[in-house]
Amino acid sequence: MKPKYFSIPYVVWMGIFVITPIIFVLIYAFTTSDGELTLDNFSAMGRFLSVFARSFWLAFISTAICIVIGYPVAYILSREGPRVQRLMIMLIMLPMWMNFLLRTYAWMSILENTGLLNRLLTYIGLPALNIINTPTAVVIGMVYNFLPFMVFPIYTSLNKMDNMLLEAAQDLGANPVRAFGRVTFPLSIPGVISGITMVFMPSVTTFFIPRILGGGNTMMFGDLIENKFLTENNWGVGSALSLVMMLLILVSLGVLRKADPEGEGSGIV
Repeated sequence: MKPKYFSIPYVVWMGIFVITPIIFVLIYAFTTSDGELTLDNFSAMGRFLSVFARSFWLAFISTAICIVIGYPVAYILSREGPRVQRLMIMLIMLPMWMNFLLRTYAWMSILENTGLLNRLLTYIGLPALNIINTPTAVVIGMVYNFLPFMVFPIYTSLNKMDNMLLEAAQDLGANPVRAFGRVTFPLSIPGVISGITMVFMPSVTTFFIPRILGGGNTMMFGDLIENKFLTENNWGVGSALSLVMMLLILVSLGVLRKADPEGEGSGIV
């Protein structure tokens, strides 16, 4: 049997579960309930600008926090020996082995008004915090769930870096800070771009985290799409919103491809 025939199951799978749904989304996005061509589904998006703005703003904050936390973690991880690296990678991946829904529900029990965090604050004499059902809780949930997707691409880029480049920079008189700015960080940019893509897009389109930790008070892009399909039964507008989401993903992947044409930052280990 020729090797190309082994790809037939994959092609069939993609055709049924990827291509066919996209075709249906295209049809619903550009037609009315009577099957007539229309652009009204897209023109209706003007009513949801506040949801778009909130989604992008919270996703931007979450991505920025993931960079601030993830880059130092990835840098330290890349400087350690193989045994410590394996241990740290396992510790980072360990929460990901748990179901996504359970991880999010766990944060609800931590952040709620009578949760573990406020109990601890009250115990040490500090005032309780009202975090649950706020955008802050949504950001915390997104950072917790998506942080590994920032750490691993940056770690991969840093781990592939030739340490002799740093030695050469030091031989030329560069101090550690200058060597980091001129050598280490530029070489890690593909990983940073990959991490931004892998964190920002899920953050924009997530719907379960805002529902659980935001209490339905923080509607985001993913919530809006789900609401149009399942609650309002408005498949036209829901499909139009889905197309916009797919275009955002394609643009994001295009940026990633230009910044990292060889895929150096796309690996995990």
